[in-house]
Amino acid sequence: DKTSPKYKARLVAKGFKQEQGVDFDEIFSPIVKMTTLRMLLALAANQDLELVQMDVKIVFLHGDLNEEIYMEQPEGYEVSGKEHLVCKLKKSLYGLKQSPRLWYQKFDAFMKTQGCTRSNEDPCLYTKKCSDESSIALILYVDDMLIVGKNKDELSLLKKNLSQTFDMKDLGDAKHILGMRITRDRSKRCIYLSQAEYISKVLKRFNMENAKPLSTPLPTYVKLSTCDCPTSDEDKEFMSKVPYQSAVGSLMYAMVATRPDIAFAVGAVSRFMSNPGKKHWDAVKLILRYLSGSKDKCLCLGKGDASIIGYTDSDYAGCADSRKSTSGYIFQIMGGVIAWRSRLQDCVALSTIEAEYVAASEACKEAVWLSRLASDMGIPQHVPKLFCDSQSAIALAKNPVYHAKTKHIGVRYHFIRECLANGCISLEKVVSRQNVVDALTKALPQDALGHCCHLMGIT
Repeated sequence: DKTSPKYKARLVAKGFKQEQGVDFDEIFSPIVKMTTLRMLLALAANQDLELVQMDVKIVFLHGDLNEEIYMEQPEGYEVSGKEHLVCKLKKSLYGLKQSPRLWYQKFDAFMKTQGCTRSNEDPCLYTKKCSDESSIALILYVDDMLIVGKNKDELSLLKKNLSQTFDMKDLGDAKHILGMRITRDRSKRCIYLSQAEYISKVLKRFNMENAKPLSTPLPTYVKLSTCDCPTSDEDKEFMSKVPYQSAVGSLMYAMVATRPDIAFAVGAVSRFMSNPGKKHWDAVKLILRYLSGSKDKCLCLGKGDASIIGYTDSDYAGCADSRKSTSGYIFQIMGGVIAWRSRLQDCVALSTIEAEYVAASEACKEAVWLSRLASDMGIPQHVPKLFCDSQSAIALAKNPVYHAKTKHIGVRYHFIRECLANGCISLEKVVSRQNVVDALTKALPQDALGHCCHLMGIT
């Protein structure tokens, strides 16, 4: 009966009893970056490539243990007359601290036997040259895989070899991954990424599904600071019952995956995770109300050429507590936004020029990495363009003549000068109206936010 519930049972080891240096050492296991995922989807849409998805069953049982580990016999499955004996593990189990790392090592070794090359920029991206000069790209997120390629025969062979080595599930054309729905229009060569289902679950979880929608995630009149943290016992008691951290964490995933339009607002409320007040909680609910009215918005990928174009901006001394400035950048390739960031700067800027210069330097690092990542995917690249709306910051980056005004700036922020001198990037002026990063550095009114969303390809 297909309608009957399906129950699963899994043996889990007591990893909390493990001791470092005795039965585990390194445990880190990489996962694909969201930027890599979006770039790969943009490539598939732009070049009309095949896009298939596979899933690994019981993924952590594939790893081969290097350490000698013993486990008590599972409760209810003891061997009669040998209850005093223990089990020696040959394979990794769910619950062991090193299981994710062992799985990645096993998968990495297999991909090398298939003639695949691991990217130096993202260790979960693998590429392979085919006989017809086309290529196949595969990305791995724990047990989820996306495979992109033009040669259907080579793609089918890789899927066959994967299924013969691991217990795999072929999910066909990619439709849904990591809480994101993939909608493809091959006639227009576009892919739309949406988190409508995820956002609906978040709204229902925090009883906001019927809340009145807002047109902006954070109104311009809302200013948050530590002065709004609870001081009375009554306020502390009230906030102890509020799921503030859980709500902000849920918003963060939406922001990281498909919604750059809420990046500034989520960054603002996340600064008070340790001691939030009622005003901070009200701001979180404002973001949820904005998502309630815009949960069907999609991120469009695939239109445009393969050149990397970036925008950078800053909001001078925007933090009411530390007086630090907010940096923001957005990068586009093939007409779609693939990378963005909004965060407080590490230092206190002494002028708007310095704030813009620091923001541009941070964006420069991302531009260099994106250029290398695109090359690993086989996307031909010209010099990435970085646009900034401050002519003074551009002059400061191109010509280090303002010594008296810049001698206090940290050495790390002069990285952009070296990149410009070596021709790794180009830095150009853009009018403020066309600087899409405005939405990531400050709260905007409805019309300005809508304009930025249009420029970002959020439809």
